[in-house]
Amino acid sequence: MILEILPLLVWPIVASLVIAGIHAYLGLHVVERGVIFVDLSLAQIASLGATLALLVPSLGGDPHSPAVYWMSLGFTLIGAAIFSLIKGHEARIPQEAIIGISYAVASAAVIVAMSKSTGESEHLKDMLVGNILSVQPDEIIKTGVLYVVIGVFHYVFWQRFLLISTDPKAAAARGMAIRFWDFLFYASFGVVVTRSVAIAGVLLVFCYLIVPSVGAMLFAQSIGARLAIGWVMGVIVSILGMYFSVEFDLPTGATIVCTFGAVLIAMAAARVVIPRTKAQPV
Repeated sequence: MILEILPLLVWPIVASLVIAGIHAYLGLHVVERGVIFVDLSLAQIASLGATLALLVPSLGGDPHSPAVYWMSLGFTLIGAAIFSLIKGHEARIPQEAIIGISYAVASAAVIVAMSKSTGESEHLKDMLVGNILSVQPDEIIKTGVLYVVIGVFHYVFWQRFLLISTDPKAAAARGMAIRFWDFLFYASFGVVVTRSVAIAGVLLVFCYLIVPSVGAMLFAQSIGARLAIGWVMGVIVSILGMYFSVEFDLPTGATIVCTFGAVLIAMAAARVVIPRTKAQPV
């Protein structure tokens, strides 16, 4: 049965490799910054931009048109700019509060906008859980190229991004322009989220970002070890979730999300008997 299903999962598995690779890295920063729901918020803002684009008659109402993507990205970059200006350690209003409010308002706005569209429930379902099984090779190639560019950008400036994420006070003491680098981080993060949501949906993208990082933190302290564990976990869980989806005729995105939750619980249980690595953070 596995051999019969495997050909159906080749491209979705490749897509999961691409998405898990960059989201596991970005998830480390998000967890260190303590802005856990920034992914959900930016993803929902991206969905709002896409939804509004679908309602513009001149754009044709095609969810896969370039206009929908660019409008979605524009909304995401606006959200990134707002989040970069609100720093939890400096502003009177906590950054997480702004992120939560943005998520709630964007979610409500999507529902309101979708109420004026035909196929309302189907659009909402696609935005939440996506349909990674239907991903096409050209989508994966474009996404992979984009993520390589973002990855190179973060590799060049990784020390700055890591210092701001782990010790913003030390970064400020060195004279770094915190808000400027925060905007670059959230903007690049937003580009990734906008693309990933179009393939996998809001909930699955959130899981790719947070769950592997949290699972890795159970067993490792160093950034390198956490990245390795996160990547392996993301890939294995994706394959398992897709297999369960096809084998038992379940919705793919939701099944992978539930598989992430089950595997994280199993890892937490295993943590009781398996000691964490002794490596120091880098």
